[in-house]
Amino acid sequence: MSASAQPRLVPCPTCGQPVAWLESNRFRPFCSERCKLIDLGEWAMERHVIPDAGADFVLDAPPVPPDEQEPV
Repeated sequence: MSASAQPRLVPCPTCGQPVAWLESNRFRPFCSERCKLIDLGEWAMERHVIPDAGADFVLDAPPVPPDEQEPV
């Protein structure tokens, strides 16, 4: 990057604060360790998920009683 070029700014995924996209920013794309850890907690609590289009089950469905389950 040249001396006159401005670093690319991206919003922090947690708080929205502008973050310089630089190799020296060890928390990128987050603005701070706090925002990084908040995001990690969201994933751990399963508030963030990656949808599986091929899933043949529903996580929120009630359990099927054993006598009604299909044989494997």
